[in-house]
Amino acid sequence: MTRIDQKFAKLKSEGRKAFVSYIMGGDPDLETSLAVMKGLPGAGVDIIELGVPFTDPMADGPTIQLAGQRALDGGQTLALTLDMVRRFREGDDSTPIVLMGYYNPIYARGVDQFLNDAKSAGVDGLIVVDLPPEEDSELCIPAQAAGLNFIRLATPTTDAKRLPKVLQNTSGFVYYVSITGITGAAAAQAGDVAPEVARIKAATDLPVIVGFGISTPETAEAIASVADGCVVGSAIVKEIAAGRPVAEVLAYVRTLSDGAHRG
Repeated sequence: MTRIDQKFAKLKSEGRKAFVSYIMGGDPDLETSLAVMKGLPGAGVDIIELGVPFTDPMADGPTIQLAGQRALDGGQTLALTLDMVRRFREGDDSTPIVLMGYYNPIYARGVDQFLNDAKSAGVDGLIVVDLPPEEDSELCIPAQAAGLNFIRLATPTTDAKRLPKVLQNTSGFVYYVSITGITGAAAAQAGDVAPEVARIKAATDLPVIVGFGISTPETAEAIASVADGCVVGSAIVKEIAAGRPVAEVLAYVRTLSDGAHRG
């Protein structure tokens, strides 16, 4: 079992929902983002998604695009993002970490080298948004063989014909994108999300976590109540972009995690 599997088993035994938070590695700089990352578990975060900045982030809205640009301008790389994980692991060996990004930096590093480095750094799972199931042999299957979960996204446009393909090699959890479009674009609605989550859960035993469009404790609670948990990314990244002190960012995260855990 990966740390992700262990976390969901623990949450299930406690009757609790998961709160997942996203931050961009290196935004606004390496040390600040590491300080936020180290504080996330204490703010109630169950799983950390750590973004790897990339020059052409096609699935991301303006907030996360700008975070990636700030990180790249500050010299952030895949290697430095993996080093963040290593440094985090010096003080926390239990909180699951999922790297989220695009295939190009991984391909440039070499899949075997990347998987070895990610595993040794303490990464537990991957979300690589531009590798469809048809390309599973590229990274998904090697990642699972290396002991990393490969988490796939399902969306409102993932129909009954496509869903089995999306789920076939997915592990850890399914990330349901609550709205069509890019990150940070609209507010998620529990009434719309509930039947979609039920449809996915009818096809898999994996937890279903809902992301996109969640920025308040109330929305986090509502969405978590119809799923196995929720993800917040853009709203947290906006707090970082506004130059808030780390303690204020983490206090905001705490309000969201409290909401999700009430779900």
